[in-house]
Amino acid sequence: MTVRRIMGTEIEYGISVPGQPGANPMVTSSQIVNAYAARPELSKGGRARWDYEEETPLRDARGFTYTGALYDPAENLADEDSGLANVILTNGARLYVDHAHPEYSTPEVTNPREIVLFDKAGEMTMAEAALRAAHTPGIGPINLYKNNTDNKGASYGAHENYLMSRQTPFADIVAHFTPFLVTRQIFCGAGRIGIGQDASEHRFQISQRADFFEVEVGLETTLKRPIINTRDEPHADAERYRRLHVIIGDANLAEYATFLKVGTASIVLSMIESGVFDGTLGIAEPVAELRAVSHDPSLKHKIELRNGKRVTAIELQQSILEQAEAYCGADADPDTREVLDQWAYVLDALARDPMELADMLDWPAKLSLLDRYRERENLGWGAAKLQAIDLQYHDVRPEKGLYHRLVARGKMKRLLTDTEIINAMTEPPSDTRAFFRGRCLARYPSEVVAASWDSVIFDVGADSLVRVPMMEPEKGTKAHVGELFERCEAAKDLLDIITAD
Repeated sequence: MTVRRIMGTEIEYGISVPGQPGANPMVTSSQIVNAYAARPELSKGGRARWDYEEETPLRDARGFTYTGALYDPAENLADEDSGLANVILTNGARLYVDHAHPEYSTPEVTNPREIVLFDKAGEMTMAEAALRAAHTPGIGPINLYKNNTDNKGASYGAHENYLMSRQTPFADIVAHFTPFLVTRQIFCGAGRIGIGQDASEHRFQISQRADFFEVEVGLETTLKRPIINTRDEPHADAERYRRLHVIIGDANLAEYATFLKVGTASIVLSMIESGVFDGTLGIAEPVAELRAVSHDPSLKHKIELRNGKRVTAIELQQSILEQAEAYCGADADPDTREVLDQWAYVLDALARDPMELADMLDWPAKLSLLDRYRERENLGWGAAKLQAIDLQYHDVRPEKGLYHRLVARGKMKRLLTDTEIINAMTEPPSDTRAFFRGRCLARYPSEVVAASWDSVIFDVGADSLVRVPMMEPEKGTKAHVGELFERCEAAKDLLDIITAD
């Protein structure tokens, strides 16, 4: 057993224009993406479009496909034609406009540490994009926030994707992953002032997203949001793989929060694939308990299980961890061992005092800042100043964002260095197909006309386009094709070798 699997994140960023509350968010989001697209390595060739041809977002994991106007690939192409921006980056990531938000999707990676790395590269990408936009004539300042709600009733996503075995029954995922997702917010919540979608009750809660989920299982991502999303779009060989699209989770700034969010999820999914769980941790009312756990930063709330037992979120997570330790065994690889050790450390600290983790996790870090300010200024939770601090925690600008200022003062523990993150803004991961995608865009920018997660399309002349399928995410790696890029001056040379093989 290993924590390693193909995974990635998709983060929609909050956006605002100072002094212009009525600014069109689609226009400003496009300005952000286009500003970053002016980078030299992205502007030296024709911009490759995103290839929607193979996408099937209305196929449901429960065995049917929706019809109608919920999704139409032609609409996405129309969006591009109308000016909504879409850029495929040389690190294999995608930067684009998702309706009213700029969104960064990491390249596919194989381990939790690299999720943190490329997720952080997305933050730096957004910060640079905003800076470039501010210096572009006719645009001016645009502020971006790595958060999940405007506290006025709107929420935007922080999604995760995990490739799984197609052989795993989807009902098993629903039954056994739900209790984990309901309770993991105690270490990966981003914190928020306000209870309810419109934040009408002035209290602090653990998660930014918990109040926006309404059903246990479903296909939607923006209305009637489900704890378990049923989209069946693997972006890989559908006979072998299922991509679990996880839409319940906060956008984390703290590196350890992201690390634990995806690392623990990967371990639990491996346990589900192996049939480890017996159903005794099933929660009676998952949606109600999701909110109740988030609304109680003391972590004392008792969750009612289907078997009648009542446990805290910490106790439920500890039960999962105990089974994970037994499942992984003493010979777990270093990546897996690191997740297990940090998981145990964090749960123990949460049981003692969540504020012990104010240098490691987002919601304790934010709550610590807010409590100090409340005490100093004698403020109630409804104070506008506290709302401003809440938002400023998520500002992507290093000189403005409160999280970034904590990092600069050595107040937050880190897994990475800024040098590593800066490098990841342009360099793809070496051990997935993202390496091939990224290198093609860097090496042959004028000959790549389109790409997606599972293909790259080339125009090599002679009035023909060549699609290179990439249905196996662990092929197209540096070990597999790296040497070809060193000796192939043109895309045609590369294609001649690949098609001959």
